[in-house]
Order: sequence, then C-alpha cells, then structure tokens
Amino acid sequence: MDVTTAVVSLSRRRFVTAAAVAVAVAVVALQLQLLAGAAAVANNCTRRCGDIELEYPFGVQAGCYHPGFNLTCNHSYQRHSDGTVQVLGISIPNATVRINSSVITLYDDDDDDRSKDVAWRWWGKGLSNTGPYFLSESKSLLALVGCNAQVDVMVPAAAADRRNQTVVGSCTAICPPSTSDNSTIGAADDDVCSGIGCCQTNIILGYPSYPIQMKVLEGKHLPILFVYMIDQGFNFSMDVFFGKHPRGLPASLDWIISNSTSTCPRNASAPECLSAHSSCRDSVANAHQGYRCECSHDYQGNPYIIDGCYDIDECSSPDIYPCYGNCKNKPGGYDCDCLEGFKGNATLLKGCEGSTIALIVCGGSIVLFLVIASPFVIRVIKKHQEKKLKEKFFKQNHGLLLQQLISKNTDFGDRMIITLEELQKATNNFDRTRQVGAGGHGIREISEFINEVAILSQVNHRNVVKLLGCCLETEVPLLVYEFISNGTLYHHLHIEGPVSLSWDDRLRIALEVARALSYLHSASLMPIYHRDIKSANILIDDSLTAKVSDFGASKYTPVERSEITTAIQVTIGYLDPMYYYTGRLTDKSDVFSFWSSSCGIVNSKKTYCRYV
Repeated sequence: MDVTTAVVSLSRRRFVTAAAVAVAVAVVALQLQLLAGAAAVANNCTRRCGDIELEYPFGVQAGCYHPGFNLTCNHSYQRHSDGTVQVLGISIPNATVRINSSVITLYDDDDDDRSKDVAWRWWGKGLSNTGPYFLSESKSLLALVGCNAQVDVMVPAAAADRRNQTVVGSCTAICPPSTSDNSTIGAADDDVCSGIGCCQTNIILGYPSYPIQMKVLEGKHLPILFVYMIDQGFNFSMDVFFGKHPRGLPASLDWIISNSTSTCPRNASAPECLSAHSSCRDSVANAHQGYRCECSHDYQGNPYIIDGCYDIDECSSPDIYPCYGNCKNKPGGYDCDCLEGFKGNATLLKGCEGSTIALIVCGGSIVLFLVIASPFVIRVIKKHQEKKLKEKFFKQNHGLLLQQLISKNTDFGDRMIITLEELQKATNNFDRTRQVGAGGHGIREISEFINEVAILSQVNHRNVVKLLGCCLETEVPLLVYEFISNGTLYHHLHIEGPVSLSWDDRLRIALEVARALSYLHSASLMPIYHRDIKSANILIDDSLTAKVSDFGASKYTPVERSEITTAIQVTIGYLDPMYYYTGRLTDKSDVFSFWSSSCGIVNSKKTYCRYV
C-alpha cells in the first residue's frame, strides 16, 4: 500500500541535509511497525504486539482495523525508507500514537553566509490535510543542538506571501566564546536543554510543514547542527547532545477517526462512535478538519466498539473524586452526601456542618455506647491481665523445666500440667475440705516442688499416693493428688482415738508402708529415699489402705551408689541418728523413720525427741 514519507529538505548552500531522514509523523494510510516479542490472538485479531495493547480502530489483520489504522507487528525493528516507523504506545482515550522519531543532521558548508532562510517541509507525498495523523500540538517540541545558532518556526503561508509569514516559535543555542568544540555541549547539565548548546521551541497548530529560518550568530560555532522533533518533557542525555539516541526519540501524533473534511453530525451520532455513552468531538487542529470519538463524562474506555465505554466508580478513587461523607456510585456520576445529622458539601474537607441536635444525639450515642460496652471491655482487659499473670507464674514456677522432666520420664506428658481454670472447677474453687495438706516442711523452695513432681511422675504403686498433675499458674504452685477421703494416719491415731483402727488394720497399714518403701528403694526406675516417713505423711483411703505421700524432701539415688550426702531435712523424732551425725542419706534412714512410725502405730503415742 502507499505510504507517505515526511522528510526535511534544506535549500541554498549553507546547510544541506546529511540524508533524507524519515520523521515519524506524516503518513496517509499509516503502516506502523511495532517492535514485538510476542503476539496474542483473540477472535482472529491480534490484541497485543510486544507490550503494546491493540484495540480497535487499530489492528493488524484485515477486518480488524478502521481504514487508515492498520499496523504491522514484527519481531524486530529496522528503519525503512518507505516511511514506516516504530510505535511506542497507543492511547485510545487521548487519540494519540507515540512513535520513535528521527534526528535531522545539518552540515555547515559555507563560512561566509551568516543568515539564511530554509524551508522545513514534509516532502514526498506530504502530510494529508484530511488526516488521520498529524503532529500533536500539545505535546511536541522542536529542539536544536549546536553552538551560536538560532531557529525560527513560522506558520505556513502561500508562496506569494512568504515575506508575511508569522513567527510562532523561536529558540537560540549559544556557547561561550572561548569554546569551539563539543566540550561546551558536554558541559551542559544532563537531562536539561536550557539554551547552552541546546534550545527548544513548541510546535503548535498541527501543520504538515513549517517554514523555518536558520541563523548562525557571531562567535565560534560547530560544523554540525542536530534538529530533533520530540515530546515535551523529553530528558536530554549527553548522547543526544552528540547526535546519538540509543534510547529512541519519542514523538506524539494526534489522530482523527474521520478521514474527510467533515465535522461532527449535528442531528445524529457519528457512525464511528459505536459505544453507548460516547460522543463525537471536532478536531481542534488548525490544519485538519475531522472528528474523533470520546466517552461521555464520568465514563471511560473505548468509544469505537460496542459497550466500550463503562462507568467510572468514583467512590473507589477518593484521591481523584473526593468525598468526606457517604459516597454512592451511580451510572454517569456519584452522590456524596454528608453524614446523618450534618449538612453542607461533602466533597470538600470540613464541608459538612452539624446541627446542635445532631451533636447532642451523636454525643449521647457515644456515651450510651461506652456505658454498654464498658463491662465487656473491662472483662476483656481483666482476662488479658489474668492470662499474662498465669504466664508469668508458669515461667516463675519453672513450668518449662517441669515439662522437660515429665516428657523424659513419663508417657503422659502434658497431661501432668493442669490449668488453673480446670483446678478451680474440680476443687469447688479451692474448698478447704478438698485440701489434703501443705507439706511437712511448710513453704519450700520451687526447686523442691519440681523435685517432688518429677519423682512422683514416675512412681506407680498401690501404696504410694498417685500424682494426677500440678498447677503452675498460681503464685504458689499446687500439687494435685488422687482424692484420699479418709485423712491421714496421724488423724486416726491421735485425733479420732485408738478405737478408730483395729489391731489387724494397724498391722496391715504397717505392712503396706513397708511394701511402699521397698518399692521406692529397689523396684522404681531409680532408687528413691523418702527422708520423711511419719504418720502425718501416710494417707488412709475409705478401705483403710495406706498411701505414702509428701515427696518434697525425697531424693533420687544413682543405682551404682548406696548413699548420698545431703543437708539434714527430716522431722525431729523420726530422724536417723547416723544421718544426723554424718549427713549421709541411705535406705536405712527411711527404715529408721519407718520404725519410729511403727511404734506410734502400735501404741498410738506421739513420737518426740529428748536431748540428753
């Protein structure tokens, strides 16, 4: 198909173009080339070329594009002499195409003529006045890179009236007089075209060509000038200052959907505007007549396809559509109302004012809410504090250490750890009738408590009290034994009276205590010395079966040893004299305490110690 190539030709002797350079602006039936990595096909039409979305009216295959909007999708890009250019981006709502432009290189071939008129025009077939593409007047700049040179851009006029052409843009690039090479340009700030070695001017009105004047000013100048047509906001790098452009030269084209001199129909919708909630808009370019389609206010999308325009949800974008009250989206807009009891403009910060009644109602509601919610809040805070306190006591009572000991020596692990809540429920909130005792040694160190739990956790004998677990979530740790309902042997011997136990029961109880000691000394995993056998530490159940308890003073003994040296800790009257004098604890120490207790079982008299 035919394509029109836009080039610049400079007349007279002073400046000649290095080549006929294609500038990506002026094409009639624009055949644009897209740099692509992959293409996706949907409904037989290519919808993506590389990272560029393709939407109607643009397309690649026949039947997928509007006349004049056909594209070519290639996997590599090479600049062609037929005017095809690389597309960098397409915007349907803004009706723009962003392309990769070219550089125009001008050489100085005469040192005498300091000021010359030149013609800058689109040559070849030229840019059609009917579109659909023309230079974007709102985004385009003409830049000059050189030293001590000036460029004036003028509005095109008839050949007979060139002397009356109006200057619409001008810029001057200067260099210090002491510099005659590229070092001046290199000294310019990177990314800035500020007039030193580089200048720029706007391109307005979207004409197909512009007459320009090139002037060489007094002073040193460079033999080469570079002219760029670029987007506004383009960042100039050092490469661009020296005529290189590795990153490309982006320029923008505006386009119209109608390729004739027609304007928007006055009494009917434009045939190209297919979507509901779309409208026609006349082109504002001075050199072109035609129109394009756009979505209605508060709608966005593609107006050239059916149902391409869709409602904007303003409530989801408060930074663009502010609302400081109740926001409600609706087709073609949104409602923004003040909160109940307030009035004003909710789209403005502090735009709503409350009435006295509303303030009273709101204040009363807040107070009522606080009154209703405070018990629940207090309860939550209290539970949180109790939880923290339980965790504190658990760590303080060496709960982690106990868990390690239990997991190594028993097969019931964490069941030994009883929570405070479970214990309160089982003991009727610690009713004193459920208390077995407090230990024969009163308040002991936590290490002794942990020792007792560790010992009892591995003991399993019918005449040794069964330890169910312990609670470490209280300030004073608690042991939980099986329920022994008949009290202690001491209670039966010295409080209820001797008639409470028969002679046979007493002999059997003594035998059961002896069996318990034999188990502890020789049948358990590791020999255990009780150290405090006495009637107060022997519990009696409903069947008058003896249960040895209180292992707070007990000690493990290695199998290979028959005695250990430890501090004296036995109730006076039951203390082994040899243990008292030597500090060496053996199984005989428990035997002596058992003998002393047996005497009390036989004669029902309390044991006492007399110093001589």
